[in-house]
This record gives sequence, C-alpha cells and structure tokens, in this order.
Amino acid sequence: MLLSPGPRKLALTAHVLASVGWLGAVAGFLALAATGLNTNDELLMRGVYTSMDVIVRRAIVPLAFLSVATGVLQGLGTRWGLFRHYWVVIKLVITVVATLVLLSELTPIHHLAAAARAGTIAGDAMRTERLSLAVHSGGGLLTLLVPTVLSIYKPRGLTRHGRRAEQSALWTER
Repeated sequence: MLLSPGPRKLALTAHVLASVGWLGAVAGFLALAATGLNTNDELLMRGVYTSMDVIVRRAIVPLAFLSVATGVLQGLGTRWGLFRHYWVVIKLVITVVATLVLLSELTPIHHLAAAARAGTIAGDAMRTERLSLAVHSGGGLLTLLVPTVLSIYKPRGLTRHGRRAEQSALWTER
C-alpha cells in the first residue's frame, strides 16, 4: 500500500530528521569521547562521561529506533519498497546492525558514567573502556554515513524480489 503524498512527505521528513539527528548526536558523542580520552582534568572527565550516558539514552537510542521505524514505513509506503532495491536493503541492514551495536554499548557507557560519578575514572583508570567508546563512536559515525550517501545517490540494482515484482507489474499492465 503506497502512502498518499501528504503522509509520504510527513514520513520522509520524520525519517530524514531522525536519521540526520542520530548522525549529529553520534558526532557530539564522539567529540565527548575524544575529550574524555585525551584529558587529565578529573572534573572535565567526570562531566564528559556523565553527559555521554545522558546523550546516548535520551537522544541517540530514541533517534536510532525512530530511524529504523520511519525507514521501514518509507520502504513499505513508497515505490522504493523495502526489499525491491539493493540500496534500500543495505540501508536497512546497516541501520538495524548499527542499532544493535549501539544497544550492546549501553552497559559500558553506563559503567563509565557510574565510575565518573563515583570519582574513580581519573588518570589512566578504565583507559581501555574509554578508548573503546571513542573507537565505537567513530566507527558508528562512519557507518551512519553510508545510508546517508545511499539515500542521496540511490544506486541502481533491483533485488530478485524487485525484479519479480517488476515483471509481475508488466504482466498486469498487459
């Protein structure tokens, strides 16, 4: 079922805002992760990791879920389909995998925030965990750029399902 123009534009707007918001929030998270990794200022470090916990739970996770949900809605409600074009399938897979990786990182983020609040994160304490957050957020940012580029360029290529649907539409028109 294709969406009519008004709801389609509303769904597209919601999807773009959620996806770009997610990308921006991860960029901010990366800036905090880099700051926390490279500072010796205990007070700054405590603020950074406490803030990262809030940002990930209140902004990044909701935007990730909203991006997935509105992307599925776009796929089901537009001519692009959810499984007709390779670029849509790739975007869906990347977005779902990125969301799952994000969810797997919630515990380490919360653990670092708790250590920051307790004042046990100064110096080289938890350096491996802090480095991991910086690496994951950098990788996440690069990963999220791929669906963004695919949305703009929309490379050609129908999936097997898409080719069958196109053939079926041609036979129906005759």
